[in-house]
Amino acid sequence: MSSPSAHRIHGLDTLRALAVTLVVLHHYVLFVSGAPTFGWVGELGWAGVDLFFALSGYLIGNQIFTALHSPQGFSPSHFYARRLLRTLPNFWAVLALYALWPAFRGDAPLLPLWRYLSFTQNIHLEPGTAFSHAWSLCIEEQFYMLLPALALLGAAWRAPMRWAWLAIGAAFAAGMAVRWQIWADGMHRPDWLHHYYKYVYYASWCRFDELLAGVALALLKNRHRTAWIAVMRHGNILGAAGVLVLALAAWLFLRDHYGLGVTVFGYPLLALGFSLLILAALAPGSLLHRVRVPGAASLALWSYAVYLVHKQVCVMVAAWLGRHGYGAASWTTIGVSLAASLLAGWLLYRLVETPFMALRARWVPSNAAAPASSLSAPR
Repeated sequence: MSSPSAHRIHGLDTLRALAVTLVVLHHYVLFVSGAPTFGWVGELGWAGVDLFFALSGYLIGNQIFTALHSPQGFSPSHFYARRLLRTLPNFWAVLALYALWPAFRGDAPLLPLWRYLSFTQNIHLEPGTAFSHAWSLCIEEQFYMLLPALALLGAAWRAPMRWAWLAIGAAFAAGMAVRWQIWADGMHRPDWLHHYYKYVYYASWCRFDELLAGVALALLKNRHRTAWIAVMRHGNILGAAGVLVLALAAWLFLRDHYGLGVTVFGYPLLALGFSLLILAALAPGSLLHRVRVPGAASLALWSYAVYLVHKQVCVMVAAWLGRHGYGAASWTTIGVSLAASLLAGWLLYRLVETPFMALRARWVPSNAAAPASSLSAPR
């Protein structure tokens, strides 16, 4: 996600705002209303996480590949410092609410703190535990740790580009094979749905498809410039193709969410659809790139903070309104809950994220391996 001072691309802001909106609506259905409050949008809103994954894969991959081929080179220490200053302060602040304020977490059991602090919470995660939606952050942090090492290894090895593409293809195939095997192992279990979420949906080795697709886009942009320029001429076609692919994926997930075929091939299909939308967002001539959706840029900036706090804010606000006669499906409860989530996210963004992003801009302004004196100078 971009800092306020970064160059903004309207299309990416729109996609990021769409991602957090989908997740918030889905969690409202799942944890508050328990009913199809927003129709199929609420039912499929979990895919907003997959859109976040695809965006992260592209944005982080692009940063790494750009720095690797810059005159200054890529600095892993700068990269990790920037990522940690970006993600940890908000995460720690919200984790403190769960740990120190029992009313905030409600009846959900809290895992040992080391599971959250080490970003291993998602491994064999039991559904229904406190702060469970941080599973996606765990996968992203694991991705942030791994990708720079792989990129540096490839650069040091000076391997031909075809090996990078073969590795990406092999990783997709491995993910599909693992999901197939886990599905087959658990299909006859009486707790099948629990098994699915614990070992497929939350698992790092089953849920990297969209991150991988985003990295592939970054690789295409940085190492195949002629092909990238050609692709960028067809933004509207890419956007339309992405919508069609995602419509097919939505139909498959609505029809048979936990079936073998959807489990194996559904996530790569989402990765393809979201990748096409990201390409459309980046293509200068496309509608997605040019149209500025009101409020999308702000929501995109606050999206990480909103994602972290929204679930429990909705639960608490809806419970309070319920005691005053407003049901979870009433538009009053929906509107107040969503507004409170947005306000809580904005407060977290302003009070915690913004100061640390200012520190990052001053002390670690880029991923490039520039001299320390130039990085520490006030900007």
